[in-house]
Amino acid sequence: MLPALDDAAVGQWCRAAVAVLSAARGRLDDLNVFPVPDGDTGTNLLATAEAALATLDEAGPDRAEPAWALVARGAVLGARGNSGTILAQLWRGLADQLAGQPPADGPTLAAALQKAADSAYGAVADPEEGTFLTVARAGGEAAVAAVAGGHTGLGEVVRAAADGARAALEATPGQLAALRDAGVVDAGGAGLCLVLDALVATVTGAEPDRPPLVRRAERGLHAGHHHGHDPGDLPHQPPAGPGSEVQYLLADSDEVAVAKLQDRLAALGDSLVVVGVDTPGGREWNVHVHVGDVGAAIEAGIEAGRPYRISVTPLAPVRAPAPAPGARAVVAIVPGGGLAELFTDEGATVVPCGPGGVAEDDVLAAVLGSGAAGVVVLPNDPTLTALASRAAERAREEGRDVAVVPTRSPVQGLAALAVADPSRRFGDDIVTMAEAAAATRWAEVAVAEHEALTSAGRCAPGDVLGSAEGDVLLIGREPAAVACELLDRMLSAGGELVTVVAGSDTDLADAVCAHVAGVHPTVEVTRYDGAPEGVRLQVGVE
Repeated sequence: MLPALDDAAVGQWCRAAVAVLSAARGRLDDLNVFPVPDGDTGTNLLATAEAALATLDEAGPDRAEPAWALVARGAVLGARGNSGTILAQLWRGLADQLAGQPPADGPTLAAALQKAADSAYGAVADPEEGTFLTVARAGGEAAVAAVAGGHTGLGEVVRAAADGARAALEATPGQLAALRDAGVVDAGGAGLCLVLDALVATVTGAEPDRPPLVRRAERGLHAGHHHGHDPGDLPHQPPAGPGSEVQYLLADSDEVAVAKLQDRLAALGDSLVVVGVDTPGGREWNVHVHVGDVGAAIEAGIEAGRPYRISVTPLAPVRAPAPAPGARAVVAIVPGGGLAELFTDEGATVVPCGPGGVAEDDVLAAVLGSGAAGVVVLPNDPTLTALASRAAERAREEGRDVAVVPTRSPVQGLAALAVADPSRRFGDDIVTMAEAAAATRWAEVAVAEHEALTSAGRCAPGDVLGSAEGDVLLIGREPAAVACELLDRMLSAGGELVTVVAGSDTDLADAVCAHVAGVHPTVEVTRYDGAPEGVRLQVGVE
């Protein structure tokens, strides 16, 4: 049981949120009937959480900024859709209260949850009850009430927030006619409940026992809209109101200009959400609105500042049919050579990553070309997680069920691949693979090519660098000495299995394997060849 929510726990929560939203994406999409029945709420929430996690991972373990600030920035700049943008605002609201502060205990987190919910209401131009916002407010109020009742422990507070949100979710059909007619709860609120349950699991180590989300009837979306006919006999009709979703990021602006932009967009359409966040280059905003006049919405952004990453999506009444059930596939981005052969032998579809990187289109082609309805993507590098997430999002638009397990090293990818099981439910398989990857600590031994200042001191060309989780821990002259000391440090925290991926220096791998066998006789060692170019040795500890 965690007594307070520190930076490490924030990262664990974000990773857990990605896992649960990946598992539930299809069910959340299926619930989506409000504000328009376009069937993308789960997809948008997942993309937003993945963007938050990618920003956190890209900052690395030696990040200069608090985890709260990085999660908020990643979520806001990567937010998709109405619900995704509101989720981003909630995380930004929490960051406003907690970033740079001591780890949050129960009362501190309760107050922050309530203030974050209030800020989410403020970000939405015309808030409706029975939605994501209602569920968020109920969660915050339940947390504050728990503290007022003397239940001040962090575990008690997060359980109260999650339980309060779930109770509010169950009441949403009585607040919105669209939900009542379709026989569903609010999709965005359901997603938030999953995110809060992930917080409970992060703090307490135990997931709340909840009934599964109930899918709506196949034709339930049209119930109440076509009287006197079988809905299945009618063509799909566009929803009433605005015809397109417009979303963009806005830079080079200020609060006054953004306030004017909000007024203009509110007059043009609805479902308006504007969320701002501080970035290294200054404050930026994520702007989301449903409009009939797309050009006017974009022109308003140009007058307010510099809009970029502009997306325009027609508002369809239903999502595309889910692909027919089929085989599973794993797509892995790996360097060429021995590692590529190793992943291929383990059953993965490999996308080679050369010195110049990898193309997003190549990852998309591998996912679509797999012929599988359910696909897991393993980026195997923290710098490739965002690219993999974009390719996965595009594949989802083609009807594929795709999840990215954010592996940061090939050894984490191998650990995830080792536990993949097509006989499990797809969502459960994703969670199992993500847990296996997260439980694998990774390290590398390389030779410095340039003089640089590292966390272990200044290195010169030719120095041997031992790094763990991307952070340089050791600098030496002898590769075997550095590698063995690095492994000793990692195994001091425990471990049952060491995976060694050798580079061209096979003598180094021999020395490391012999060292583990002699100094750590209870630890199993598995050795492969094919470390990426420029890396003398890769190591994973499970």
